[in-house]
Amino acid sequence: MTRPTEALARVLHPAARPLPSVAIVSTFPPTACGLATFASALADGLERIGVGRIGVVRSTTETALPFDERVLSVLRPESPRSLSLAASCLDDFDIALVQHEYGIYGGDNGDEVLDLISRTSTPVVTTLHTVPLAPTEKQRHVLESIVQMSAAVVTMTLTARERLLSLYDVDEHKVTVIPHGARFVAPPPARSTDQFNLLTWGLLGPGKGIEWVVDAMGLLAQTHPHVRYTVAGTTHPKVFERDGDGYRNSLMQRARDNGVSSQVLFDSKYRSVDDLIDLAHRASIVVLPYDSIDQITSGVLVDAVAAGKPVVATEFPHAIELVGRGCGLLVPHADPAALANAIQMLTDYPDTLRSMEQQAIAIGQEHDWKNVAAAYCQLGDQLSTVAQAS
Repeated sequence: MTRPTEALARVLHPAARPLPSVAIVSTFPPTACGLATFASALADGLERIGVGRIGVVRSTTETALPFDERVLSVLRPESPRSLSLAASCLDDFDIALVQHEYGIYGGDNGDEVLDLISRTSTPVVTTLHTVPLAPTEKQRHVLESIVQMSAAVVTMTLTARERLLSLYDVDEHKVTVIPHGARFVAPPPARSTDQFNLLTWGLLGPGKGIEWVVDAMGLLAQTHPHVRYTVAGTTHPKVFERDGDGYRNSLMQRARDNGVSSQVLFDSKYRSVDDLIDLAHRASIVVLPYDSIDQITSGVLVDAVAAGKPVVATEFPHAIELVGRGCGLLVPHADPAALANAIQMLTDYPDTLRSMEQQAIAIGQEHDWKNVAAAYCQLGDQLSTVAQAS
């Protein structure tokens, strides 16, 4: 596993080789999705460590695009011309960092990304944001082909790497682990308050499991009336297009049914990164009650830990790996009673809460974007060295 803090020391060492120029292939802001946020933050991290030339190939179906000087090419589904231009763009860089999710590229299960990788002479490092536990035949073909055609692939957790090696026919020597990044900002000293604040944030939609926390709030209402729960975030654009604010409205009704509508706040305000960090710092704990048993990567989880906050999470793979290091508590899925017990424990035992905060701060520093960016640069430098030697 690549250790980001060590990678940063190496790439910034006075005797180190010049940092490579880097192209990123991904969705990109203002597109509202996790990959776009990831790609933008990674680009910022690369700039912070001194990468002088960064370009973005933006995968999108949108027609009206805002100007961003880093976006040098636009990759559109079913567009041979944009595919050719994107590949030519990548040829001008030392390394291409391709972000992979099945839904962001054209073709059958996004197989047009294979054409892009095959057309560029630049070494490609593909970050796998999804490794399906039960892939379709086509999904398996696409993922195995990506590994075969890429100079290296990155998973963001050990769990994802182990799943990839055990379920897919891939070369294990190509697979490395570089964690998901986050903007680490040490939390300010805790202020004395009579309230205990729970927080969940992110794009809303079914599967987030927020209803179980609302039910847990109902269980805590009599014994812990000082506990407050904030659900921050707008409805996911694709969910809103299909169902409007139905999920949010159902949660609000559930809070009323549980008699905790005054203790559960639904906040749909748009927040900048700085505002989100401030919101996290004002929370006592972050709750991630996701229904998925298959989620190998969670950006919100990493952001919460980077904010120095203990996490109560369901037992999805990334949480088992990260929270299991002592920065929070794990609970079974869809279990309000278990959630209530975990919240009560952290409310009633402040020394335990403080210990988990310190562990979160230590882990969060490892995930700072500059450290993650350095790990990608170090991997790119290794690939360039191998390519020159051959």
